[in-house]
Amino acid sequence: MRSDAVKKGLEKAPHRSLFKAMGYTDEELARPLVGIVNSQNEIVPGHIHLDIIADAVKTGVRIAGGTPIEFPTIGVCDGIAMNHAGMKYSLASREIIADSVEIMTLAHAFDGLVLIPNCDKIIPGMLMAAARLNIPAIVVSGGPMLTGKYKGKDVSLSNIFEGIGAVRGGRMTEDELTDMEEACCPGCGSCAGMFTANTMNCLTEVLGMSLPGSGTIPAVTAARQRLAKKTGMKVMELIEKDLKPLDIMTEQSFFNVIAADMALGGSTNTVLHLPAIAHECGFTLNLEKFQEINEKTPHLCKLSPAGFHHIQDLNDAGGIPAVLAEIDKKGLLFRERLTVTGLTVGENIKGKQNLNPEVIRPAENPYSEKGGLAILKGNIAPLGSVVKEAAVAPEMLCHKGPARVFESEEEVVQALIDGKINKGAVIVIRYEGPKGGPGMREMLTPTAMVAGLGLDKDVALITDGRFSGATRGASIGHVSPEAAEGGPIAVVRDGDIIEIDIPNCRLNVIISDEELKSRLAQWQPREPKIKKGYLARYTKLVTSASTGAILKD
Repeated sequence: MRSDAVKKGLEKAPHRSLFKAMGYTDEELARPLVGIVNSQNEIVPGHIHLDIIADAVKTGVRIAGGTPIEFPTIGVCDGIAMNHAGMKYSLASREIIADSVEIMTLAHAFDGLVLIPNCDKIIPGMLMAAARLNIPAIVVSGGPMLTGKYKGKDVSLSNIFEGIGAVRGGRMTEDELTDMEEACCPGCGSCAGMFTANTMNCLTEVLGMSLPGSGTIPAVTAARQRLAKKTGMKVMELIEKDLKPLDIMTEQSFFNVIAADMALGGSTNTVLHLPAIAHECGFTLNLEKFQEINEKTPHLCKLSPAGFHHIQDLNDAGGIPAVLAEIDKKGLLFRERLTVTGLTVGENIKGKQNLNPEVIRPAENPYSEKGGLAILKGNIAPLGSVVKEAAVAPEMLCHKGPARVFESEEEVVQALIDGKINKGAVIVIRYEGPKGGPGMREMLTPTAMVAGLGLDKDVALITDGRFSGATRGASIGHVSPEAAEGGPIAVVRDGDIIEIDIPNCRLNVIISDEELKSRLAQWQPREPKIKKGYLARYTKLVTSASTGAILKD
């Protein structure tokens, strides 16, 4: 066992004495030591209950003959960090999470890992660590939040963000907003729509790194606790068989993941996280592969914010196995890829049925013949950009309008508050990328205000930063190269005509090549916004969004 390095032999008597100081017995030390990586804290709704999940996992490990040993990692709540300096730390925390899991695992010679994330950057951070360490590992998420109820309708976090704009635009009263505030997030779990957290949890299941149901079973149910116990038991099987993450997370497995992402119409942030995880697995996942798979994958689900269904509805319809069964009808799955169940993808979905064709459209009757995300390129984004096409109003799929250029999220929010954004405009938000932000802030506040003001069918947004998984509308993020690296978005001017053509994957500013070259030749780099601490180091090391915002080797 790997853990023999800290517990076996005459020379390890001091090590054993330290274990015994914590109450471990010789019998416990004779068993495999399983690290339980718990990202529980009291600041993230998706993580507030993870001690309950961890206890269930530990029960499962003990049932199967192992010794569970819990340790923590950090987790940022993107909703609470939104629209202030705190959001600069969200994406950057992904690397800290991966590094901390690596440190704790190798320092203490664990035989295997159970990873317990639930939200946003924590999930990819843990998967990056699993690939890097390549010891038996399995993921179980904390599960999605249930929807709230307001005036007889299902609501979730995106509704309250949009409500701010609705109040500003006179379409809702402050008292109504307060009532919705009380109702929209009824309890623990990752926010109820197909936002980034739930997208990544669902895709972890597709990847084969968690048991079926991990992406969709609601947080508050007994079924979630039973799944956690089964996960604890399953890690012992993985240790016995020495089945490791890189046996599961192959290039073809990622192709399955992208297909599922396109069918689900997932968060644009997957285009950041999947390449970063793939990089740790030892291969490159480029934007062209996303677009290639998007073109042949039917879009089957319109979950919030793209539609009115939520993750609990997806679970009731058969969950991720049902989605994969529909994709498989098109011959788009690599069925022989192995999963933590010990079975292949094809074996896992055998006999699985779509229980609600309103929630999961049949493959023969999709919302569209191509997927829910699109990669756009052009003279503004020569290395690419991304948009959740599934959440764009039909009239905004092709749009041409004058640029309104802002140097930060705060500037555009103030302009929206002051009523200074006209219909037809294309809002350009720059110097918000991985290096320029720094940290590539999610910008749900401006996109939600645009929707709340009723402008989502009239106004587009483009940025070298990123948007939340809860964003809807013609919101195009990840423009690469970013402004801080001298990308063309840095030289767009107020009044320039921007042409957006999502069906044909194009994003251009209508100026001559000569004019663009002239402007770029005059561009000068700016001083970093933050000059000390973690973000100063991050700024020096982070790469483009088009490569997953990974750190330089």
